[in-house]
Amino acid sequence: MTPRHSNNPSPRGTFHQDLPLHPAPRSLSVVESIYSQSQYSISSDSTAASSIDDAHPRSLRAGVYVPTVTFFQADTEDLDLETINKHAIRLAQAGVAGLTTQGSNGEAVHLTHQERKLVTKVTRNALDNAGFHHLPIIVGCGSQSTRETIELCREAMTSGGDFALVLPPSYYKAMYKPESLVEFFEEVADASPIPIMIYNYPGAVAGIDIDSDVITKLAKHPNIVGCKLTCGNTGKLGRIASSVDAATPSEDGSGFMCMGGSADFTLQTLVVGGSGIICGLGNIAPRACVKIIDLYKAGRTDEAKKLQAVVARGDWAAISGGIVGTKSALETFYGYGGFARKPLPRPNEKDAIKYASGFRELVELEKTLS
Repeated sequence: MTPRHSNNPSPRGTFHQDLPLHPAPRSLSVVESIYSQSQYSISSDSTAASSIDDAHPRSLRAGVYVPTVTFFQADTEDLDLETINKHAIRLAQAGVAGLTTQGSNGEAVHLTHQERKLVTKVTRNALDNAGFHHLPIIVGCGSQSTRETIELCREAMTSGGDFALVLPPSYYKAMYKPESLVEFFEEVADASPIPIMIYNYPGAVAGIDIDSDVITKLAKHPNIVGCKLTCGNTGKLGRIASSVDAATPSEDGSGFMCMGGSADFTLQTLVVGGSGIICGLGNIAPRACVKIIDLYKAGRTDEAKKLQAVVARGDWAAISGGIVGTKSALETFYGYGGFARKPLPRPNEKDAIKYASGFRELVELEKTLS
């Protein structure tokens, strides 16, 4: 029987001894010297303390989580901290269950370690200052080595993150043994000061597709508390959810979070016993994504199906346009968004019209839910 997951940080005595037990939060002076943006002030000590010493650690609950976009200044490509702050609050006000930083939508691969920490700190402070202290932040912490992945997990904690979302390493895929990925996740979970979630996204990791048997085995680890399946395989999701007694919008179950990775199969995820969705489309239409779960939980399945169809059409615009299209749509419909970091292209006027067309139906529906 799968043990109940508490979603609490791992015991402090379980870290590997070859790395510092509790790395002190690095001062933001270096980052602030790079981004001399006087309009935004942030204390590294307060965010670290709230995450580490909080007597009531934030927990995950079934629902919608949004992998937030990272915003940049158009002329310098420096972090746009004010917009990162504003966007986090907008999503929280829409009723999402939590946020994710350093995901694909957050352009984590374009950020330095210092920038990654700063984005999470700003997001945590934004939520706390707006009265959303209870909302958890999941931080993307995937890397190519076990050691750096653990380092990213520790940096996530000291930056105010509550959980780590970890991709499998893939660069040396051809040299891995069958047990290599299991050992990777177990060693990261042993050493991480925050609980981790397994991220299965074959398109981002050279086709590595973790099967349900492996994820179910890893779910027995007390510091592995969930998974995100961007593979879109709802059969796999259903098998895992059943095996681990996953949390759902109606029942806590074991507490393990079995999450779909795209808004276009939100309802399908719920039907097979999943916990919810971590979806990039939530940056554009968070209320619509949340509404599907609310309707399903209330037994209004026919309405949920109709809404799911609109969301799926909008999600195709997000999938086909990627982060470039998502940022363009944010700029068109909400007045902010900017551009992705180079070498990703900047859309021209024709591109922007095309991206807006793909999202328009969904955005119009979203505004009726405000």
